Amino acid sequence: MNLEIIEEAEHNIMHTYNRFPVVLDKGEGVYLYDINGKKYLDFAAGIAVFALGYGNKEYNDALKEQIEKLIHTSNLYYNLPMVEASSKLKKASFMDRVFFTNSGTEAIEGAIKLARKYFYKKHNTNDSEIIAMVHSFHGRSMGALSVTGNMKYQEAFRPLIGGVEFADFNDIESVKSKITEKTAAILLEPVQGEGGIYPATKEFLLELRKLCDEKDIVLIYDEIQCGMGRTGEMFSYRSTGIKPDIITTAKALGCGVPVGAFAAIEKVASAFEPGDHGSTYGGNPLVCAAVSKVFDLFESMNLLEHVKEVSAYLEQRLDELVNKYSVIELRRGVGLMQGLVFTKPVGEYINKALEKGLIIISAGTNIIRLVPPLVITRENVDEMIQILESSISETEG
Repeated sequence: MNLEIIEEAEHNIMHTYNRFPVVLDKGEGVYLYDINGKKYLDFAAGIAVFALGYGNKEYNDALKEQIEKLIHTSNLYYNLPMVEASSKLKKASFMDRVFFTNSGTEAIEGAIKLARKYFYKKHNTNDSEIIAMVHSFHGRSMGALSVTGNMKYQEAFRPLIGGVEFADFNDIESVKSKITEKTAAILLEPVQGEGGIYPATKEFLLELRKLCDEKDIVLIYDEIQCGMGRTGEMFSYRSTGIKPDIITTAKALGCGVPVGAFAAIEKVASAFEPGDHGSTYGGNPLVCAAVSKVFDLFESMNLLEHVKEVSAYLEQRLDELVNKYSVIELRRGVGLMQGLVFTKPVGEYINKALEKGLIIISAGTNIIRLVPPLVITRENVDEMIQILESSISETEG
């Protein structure tokens, strides 16, 4: 049955992913089960999405209740879940205005448009530029792809949108060398995800903030993967106090429903006028009911403190692996967004772990990325380490 479903999928669906040969059927806590009943410890969380784990009753009940009431209205009308979700996102992010999207990529698109509109209103010209970072990843639509600093994602789809320059991450002099009178915005991930789990230094973020303040440049943080509690703060910049002008968020914002958002300070957000941006599904009652409940559960479960506690233990156990195996060069990351850097491609280790019932993913060719549900325990960490260690030992012979 497993093979039949996979073959049918391969005939029906465009081949844009090299999927693992597993048909997942259900989830419970931090475990997933395939259609044959095999159990997998999930340390990928749908690529940093399912922060609450699977089968959270309060979350599921909130969605069921909203489905019975109202799923969609369009943005021609108000709805209560959108108001509640936007208030909670504003409070968590210290931003002033929110726009709900359907994905992280769309949030990036909106942030780019907002920054360019702000520049246009200020200078009465659309001849603007954006500085993004080398090795960054912001999505695969044409706009998001244009600010993604990795040639392999871009090459087949040129020409992309113009006016984008790339600076070196954590190198303030590289950024300064790219700034001109046309610079409208600087965009970065406070912790690069696909690019290899690279955290920005506090010094780099501080210098960026100073530059943007001096030149009235919009500073945009992409918190799509590193936000929503993953680093132990609701948004990663809360740990530094270095606030951006626009943030983008998605993934764990809705913990499974397709929702994203970009939020901005009032000075920048006020550049948008009716007709400048829109979304048919963005902010509909169903997804916003999920977002609202996610924020409630983060608070009632004291999830941020839990992440800080369990991530310290995860770092300790990962460092033990680094010290034990010469094939692992180092660990880097923040909170429950960790990467193990290997001296060779990691595909074999990931496949072996999957056979043994552990779901992990990569970030680039030689990095194992660990972005588990935020509700994992020390016991889950120990189980993951045991499977990963045996996978490395067996692969290395």
